[in-house]
Amino acid sequence: MSGSTTQRTATPGQPQAVPTRNMGQKIAYAFGNLGQAAFYNTMSTFFITFVTTALFIDVDKTLAARLIAVITGLVVVIRIAEIFLDPLLGNLVDNTNTRWGRFRPWQFIGGLVPGILLIMVFTGLFGLVDVNTGVFMVLFVIVFILLDVIYSLRDISYWGMIPAISSDSHERSTYTALGAFTGSIGYNGVTVIVVPVVSWFTWKFTGQWEQGRTGWAAFAIIIAVLGLLTAWSVAFGTRENQGELRAKAEANGNPIEAFKAIAQNDQLLWVALSYLLYSVANVATTGVLFYQFKYVLGAPDSFSIAGVIPVITGLVTTPLYPVLNRRIPRRWLYTAGMAFMIAGYTLFIIAPMNLPVVIVALVLFYLPAQTIQMTAILSMTDSIEYGQLKTGKRNEAVTLSVRPMLDKIAGALSNGIVGFVAVAAGMVGNTTAADMTAANIRTFKTCAYYLPLAGIVASLVVFLLTVKIDENMHDHIVEQLEERLASENTDEQ
Repeated sequence: MSGSTTQRTATPGQPQAVPTRNMGQKIAYAFGNLGQAAFYNTMSTFFITFVTTALFIDVDKTLAARLIAVITGLVVVIRIAEIFLDPLLGNLVDNTNTRWGRFRPWQFIGGLVPGILLIMVFTGLFGLVDVNTGVFMVLFVIVFILLDVIYSLRDISYWGMIPAISSDSHERSTYTALGAFTGSIGYNGVTVIVVPVVSWFTWKFTGQWEQGRTGWAAFAIIIAVLGLLTAWSVAFGTRENQGELRAKAEANGNPIEAFKAIAQNDQLLWVALSYLLYSVANVATTGVLFYQFKYVLGAPDSFSIAGVIPVITGLVTTPLYPVLNRRIPRRWLYTAGMAFMIAGYTLFIIAPMNLPVVIVALVLFYLPAQTIQMTAILSMTDSIEYGQLKTGKRNEAVTLSVRPMLDKIAGALSNGIVGFVAVAAGMVGNTTAADMTAANIRTFKTCAYYLPLAGIVASLVVFLLTVKIDENMHDHIVEQLEERLASENTDEQ
C-alpha cells in the first residue's frame, strides 16, 4: 500500500469521507490531547496533592486524616475497578451509532461533563465540605466516579478514533505522533505550572503566597476550560472515514463477544504484556524520583529538572517519530528506545549521588518514552485489522481501551510502590539526606532502579520474541480484508 489513505465510497446515509491528509483535521485532532493529558495529570497526580494539603484545611485534624484516608483509598479502588470497566466502556463506544459517528459524540460529552465535575471536586463541592462532611463524602464518591468514568470515555474514544480516520499504518503513525506530541506538552506542562498558578491565585484572593483552596479552584477552572476547548476541537474538527473495512465488519455485539474477540487477538495480548512490563517499570521509577532528589542527592529544590526534561525530550522526539518510521521499522525504533532506557538505568545505579550524572540519566530515561508509547499504541491499533481478519469483528474502541487500562494498572501499582519504597528506605517524616545510610541507599536503588530495569529488559524480550504485527504485516492484512470484501460484493451481485 502507498503512504496515503485511499478515499472510499461512503455508505448510504453517511457523510462522505474526508481525506486523512487534511491538515486542519490533523491540527484539530492533535489539539485534543493537549487538554486531555493536562486533565489526566491533574486528576491522577495533583488531585491527591489538593486533598492532602488544602481540601480539609478547615476541618478538625483527626477527622481530616480519616477523610483523607477514605478518599485516597477510594481512588485506588476505582483505579483497580477500571481494569474491568474500560473494556466495557470501549464496547459502549464501539456500539455507538449516530449521524456524527461512533467517537465524536463522546468527545463532545467528554469535554463538557468532566470539566464541570472537576471544578466541583476542586471546590469541595462548592464549599459543602465545610458545611456537612458526611453529606460531602457521599456526594463526593458519586461525583468522582462519574468524573472518572466519563473522562475514560473521552480517552478511549480519542485514541479509538485513529483507525476510524485512516486504515494506513504510516498515516496512523502521524496522528499518533501528533497526539503524543501535544499530550507530552499538556501532561508535563501541568507539572511545570501548577505551583506558580495555584500560588498566584491564592495570593490574589487571600493575600498569602501559598497553595490554598482558592488557588486550586482557579487552577481546576483553567484545566476544565482547556479540556472543553480541546475535546470540542476533536468533536467538531474531525471526520470518521466510513470505508468498507469499517462498514462491512460484523456487528460488535455484547461485551462478552467483545472480550472474546480480544482473547482471540494474540498480537494485541502480546503487545499488551510488553507494554504492561514497560509501564510498571516506568512508573516505579518516575514515582520515586522526588525521593532521589530529596533523600539521595539532598537537592529537593532541583526536582523541577525532572519535569523540564520530559517536556523538552517530548518536544524533540515526538515530531520525529513519523519521519523516522518512514525509514526505520517500528520494531527497531522500539529496540533503540529500550536501549536508551537501559543506559539511563545503568547511570542511575552507578552514580545516584552525582547530580550531573543523574541529569544525563534522566535525559536517557525520558528521551525514548514517547517512541516506546507510540510504538505500543500503533501496534495495538494495527491489531484491530488483525483481529477483524481472524474473527470478522472490528473492535476499535475495545481494542484501544487496553492501553489506558494498562496505564491505570501501572498507576494503581505506583501508589503502592511509592509507599513501600519510602518506608523500606527510611525516607519518611523529618528524615533528611544526611540521615541516609548505605543500606537505605541500596534499598532505594533496588526498588527504584534494579527491579524496574529487569522489567524493561523483560518488556523488550517479550516484544522481540512474540510481537509480529508490523507495518508490512498490517499492509498485507488490509489487502486481504479488501480482497475478501471485493469477493463478497461480487458474490452479492
